Amino acid sequence: MTFDRDGLKELIREKALKFGDFTLASGKRASYYLDCRQVTLDGRGANLVAAGILDLLGDQLPDAVGGMAIGADPISAAVITVAAQQGKPIRGFIVRKEAKGHGAKRAVEGPVSAGDTAVIVEDVVTTGGSSLQAIEHVEAFGMKVERVVAIIDRLQGGKEAFAAAGYQLETLLTVEDFGIDPTQP
Repeated sequence: MTFDRDGLKELIREKALKFGDFTLASGKRASYYLDCRQVTLDGRGANLVAAGILDLLGDQLPDAVGGMAIGADPISAAVITVAAQQGKPIRGFIVRKEAKGHGAKRAVEGPVSAGDTAVIVEDVVTTGGSSLQAIEHVEAFGMKVERVVAIIDRLQGGKEAFAAAGYQLETLLTVEDFGIDPTQP
């Protein structure tokens, strides 16, 4: 499956992009909201996102992909499913905000081990806070984070925050692809 960038833009515009008055996870106020779960939990959208991420990863495949629950979960599932269909062995993982208080008491769940390479996946990046938190948990678990891949960058400091922490952010789209000025709230 090849990545259909225009198809993904169209689906996001139709299902995920909303205008109004919103408070983002970062705490910032915004005049638009990108609810990418409306895309990643749609069969066509999941396939488009997975194809795009696999295209970005190229031949440099990590052992696993994952990120902060809940936003990254359908992205990880889509990527590992499409990768398996292409004969590419990638595993997935989920990062909890806090380790469970019972069972294995892990913050990182899935068929992964210390020493594995990982790519953090995210739906929408604003400041990068949730993915930076995911990176902390994943590295404390013993995995090596290679980079961060997101569907959309709001162009509001996330890329710079990742760079300052030593990570590269790659995205399928930015808000400018939707005619949105990132300097406007």
